[in-house]
Amino acid sequence: MTAADPRLAPLPAADWTDDGRDMLRGRLKRADRYLSGDPGTPPLPNILGIFGHHPELGGAWLAYNGLLLERATLDPRLRELAILRVAWRTRSAYEWDQHSRMARELGVTAGTIEDVACGETAHWPTADRLVVTAADELLDRHRVCDTTWAALTAHLDTRQMLELLFVIGSYLCLALVFNSVDLQPDPPTDSAATSDEPVRED
Repeated sequence: MTAADPRLAPLPAADWTDDGRDMLRGRLKRADRYLSGDPGTPPLPNILGIFGHHPELGGAWLAYNGLLLERATLDPRLRELAILRVAWRTRSAYEWDQHSRMARELGVTAGTIEDVACGETAHWPTADRLVVTAADELLDRHRVCDTTWAALTAHLDTRQMLELLFVIGSYLCLALVFNSVDLQPDPPTDSAATSDEPVRED
């Protein structure tokens, strides 16, 4: 597959129905600005173009993901470290591109992002390292091991623990979709904050 020959191309904004737009509006603040139709609206991110093929599904996903991104109890920095590890392990170029940018906006350094890719986290703060370990264990064994779970509970409360599990699982789901439809990274724009996964993002 190439960028010119995806399995499922994002639906251009001009081809959306009003009903389709309405199903996605109001679910995630970041998505709303692309769906407004106002002059000067930024280009539609590719992930929203994919949801344009199934607005009912997309609207439900954005509503769910809005909790993880906009009303979360989990520290956004920890969330992005977990998502980056999922993106790297699944080789999801779209997810990696989106969340590298989001992590940088939260102050995560380029060196830390490189550490996520290399798995070199021994020198990290304990909570950061445990989050990446939990992501690896869920991807490899489909369960956080007892030692990691016990260590994480010293840093996260019950709600944060649940959110971490759902973040890792949700972004694994998105990575599988992105890889299977051959979703290409969004083209660069003049704006630093160009697009969102619902997941933010997707």
